[in-house]
Amino acid sequence: MTPLEAEIRKIIAVDGPIPVAQFMALALGHPTHGYYAGRDPFGARGDFITAPEISQMFGELIGLWAAAVWGEMGSPDRIRLVELGPGRGTLMADALRAAKIAKEFHAALAVDLVEISPALRRRQQETLADCGVPLSWHASLAEVPEKNPLIVIANEFFDALPVNQAVRGKSGWHERMVGLGDDGKLALALHPDPIVGFSAMLPAELRDAPAGAIWEWRSDAWTADLGRRLVRQGGAALIIDYGHAGGLGETLQAIGGHGFAQVLERPGEVDLSAHVDFPALARAAAQWGARVHGPVTQREFLTRLGIETRASMLKTAAGARATEIDAALARLTEEGPRGMGELFKAIALAGPKLGALPGFG
Repeated sequence: MTPLEAEIRKIIAVDGPIPVAQFMALALGHPTHGYYAGRDPFGARGDFITAPEISQMFGELIGLWAAAVWGEMGSPDRIRLVELGPGRGTLMADALRAAKIAKEFHAALAVDLVEISPALRRRQQETLADCGVPLSWHASLAEVPEKNPLIVIANEFFDALPVNQAVRGKSGWHERMVGLGDDGKLALALHPDPIVGFSAMLPAELRDAPAGAIWEWRSDAWTADLGRRLVRQGGAALIIDYGHAGGLGETLQAIGGHGFAQVLERPGEVDLSAHVDFPALARAAAQWGARVHGPVTQREFLTRLGIETRASMLKTAAGARATEIDAALARLTEEGPRGMGELFKAIALAGPKLGALPGFG
């Protein structure tokens, strides 16, 4: 039994079964025993590898994207570049290095990093120690000062936000909970009472879903705050994540040691995530007046930004590393339902004054 499982069992003993979203929030964010509390989960020695760790090209193109968006904004004297869930700081380091070619943009920057993990904050501080721009760390977007226009980057951030689940029963939709099974182990169960008015929350085409159907949803607090800030302060947000175009089905999964694990086993020691519902994300931002661009596949986005040209440039300079660069390019743009180039999507949110954005056609 992990230390966090012991804590969760105490909560269940007092309050009864807890919602799946609460379980996920504890598993990832518990300040002492949560997955992100004291570990670096990235890279070959961790549990998974993200796009910035695959190749410098990814972060470089995002840095140039941010510089181009700054130009579309009228090149303001000060701009906040915000990253949600910065990992090891690899993406930001590559982005800032590439952005140096736009000297006025680089000089206008102040960087805000939103990170809850003490271990990853330390790693980010090491990675970005010589980046040449002011850096600030925050535990949430709410702590980022609401002054100056902003450009927000969120790569594989929204998939880690807690997801709620409901299951269609005979008498309505019941929230999925985590409790204890007959064998004494953590187990999934349904709340005995249906969620009042839940069908009205669903898209019209899903309201007659069959018994046993599963619907996942997240709080729109992060997206709504982004939309509000972009309308008020000006700027844009780039969100890259794996996800879908809405619909029924369960996507909650656990990853440990670069392989799938059981969601309820070893809480606090495996990563949990669920696909991003891009239409829901877009609706939440649009309600505040933000413009929505995309989503497009990661392959489309990176290709439009010139990843193939950048790969050719790197191969010319690298020589012996040409095969490695080709492999990274293929992995980032791979087609097929499980390929990163197709599974991952890019969507941008922007203030109403901004027009077309790079990478979105």
